Amino acid sequence: MNSKRSKSAKANRVCKLFVLDTNVLMHDPTSMFRFEEHDIYVPMMTLEELDANKKGMSEVARNARQVSRTLDEVVSASEDDINAGIALEEPSRGLASGRLFLQTEAINNVLPVSLPTAKADNQIIGVVMHLVERFPKRPVILVSKDINMRIKARALGLAAQDYFNDKVLEDTDLLYTGTAELPADFWETHGKDMESWKKEGRTLYRIKGPLCPDFLVNEFVFLEAGGSNDKPFQAAVCEAAGRSALLETLIDYGHQKNAVWGITARNREQNFALNLLLDPDIDFVTLLGQAGTGKTLLTLAAGLTQTLETKRFSEIIITRVTVPVGEDIGFLPGTEEEKMTPWMGALEDNLDVLNKPADDGEKGAPGGPYGGDWGRAATMDLIRSRIKIKSLNFMRGRTFINKFLIIDEAQNLTPKQMKTLITRAGPGTKVVCLGNIGQIDTPYLTEGSSGLTYVVDRFKGWPHSGHVTLARGERSRLADHAGEVL
Repeated sequence: MNSKRSKSAKANRVCKLFVLDTNVLMHDPTSMFRFEEHDIYVPMMTLEELDANKKGMSEVARNARQVSRTLDEVVSASEDDINAGIALEEPSRGLASGRLFLQTEAINNVLPVSLPTAKADNQIIGVVMHLVERFPKRPVILVSKDINMRIKARALGLAAQDYFNDKVLEDTDLLYTGTAELPADFWETHGKDMESWKKEGRTLYRIKGPLCPDFLVNEFVFLEAGGSNDKPFQAAVCEAAGRSALLETLIDYGHQKNAVWGITARNREQNFALNLLLDPDIDFVTLLGQAGTGKTLLTLAAGLTQTLETKRFSEIIITRVTVPVGEDIGFLPGTEEEKMTPWMGALEDNLDVLNKPADDGEKGAPGGPYGGDWGRAATMDLIRSRIKIKSLNFMRGRTFINKFLIIDEAQNLTPKQMKTLITRAGPGTKVVCLGNIGQIDTPYLTEGSSGLTYVVDRFKGWPHSGHVTLARGERSRLADHAGEVL
């Protein structure tokens, strides 16, 4: 009965016709299978633009070739008449139940005089105008990642939409932060029948209460000091099952005795981050935060400690997307590492901080035990010998074993590129992604569709991953104020 009702409801829904712009297909090669029961239409100019962009080793060229192969498989395997549309249910393995239409006729639609007909975008708009006239009772919608093209289409009275399927969240304010503040009456509502014990210097609490179903594994919870609480409470969720949860207190990396390569946590979120970075059971860490919150410094300090002191990792590997903020400076000479060096200014700055000389009278300060300038130079040489800078272009097929892999500026990666990098991790490797989703330089990527947003959302709750959004800037009062007001 229910299946009959759902079938009739689906039949009553109006089947829309979506016209795909080239940039949608090149952004997501599987986009033609993402429109469920609706039909899609691919203009001839879209095929021409795919052909023009298929050469090269860039992500766009690879996606263009993949789209061409997918279209070839769909069209070749179909026994249907192309004019009647090609059923997508079988090629999409049930993801889509609509039909694919290709432009099979010359369309001589009259465009406004202000739109030059030689431009590809305007020809696609002309196809949409033709389809609107041909199917007056059917919604015809242009789908494009090009904002100006959507504006032009709407100015001509045509329906136009962005491609939303790749967006993890519509509002990034809803993105998982990795932390949760507990209410003041937390122990009153969750302390009944509580169990508590010590393990390896930490205290564990098994609690039951109404907030427990909302907890995620490796989420950090905190309770500020005040009222009935003598001191602040900070813990990580070890287990979460129904109305019960297991909380474990944290190591206080804000204290000098727990300093990591001479660095101590300056705020609550930095302490959470260091607990994740130094936890041997955590394989994947994501750190978000605006400029100056300490993402790179904390990660490098944790990586150096675990590489040179505890010998858990054999070396540190750093990579990032080479997307310039301003004009491109052109080709760079040298080896792979030499070509990547200009992009790694943040690495050099943070190494200087980690290897700076101790101030007079300040015991245990960073750089203190290194024995003067010669000692610092020798330490820097040792550090550099354990840090390798790699380009994203040569990552395919590689396997990193016992490495500390840092992916900097990860907000500029697509979800597909992020998957390629994370799947390089072999046994004993820890992957750390750093980024600020407010500073995306890659065209067609937004805060909602960034690969960094994608992995934060997909990995939350996995027992071997953790995420923290760093809130407070610690670089300088100038940088902190600029981040807030500019």
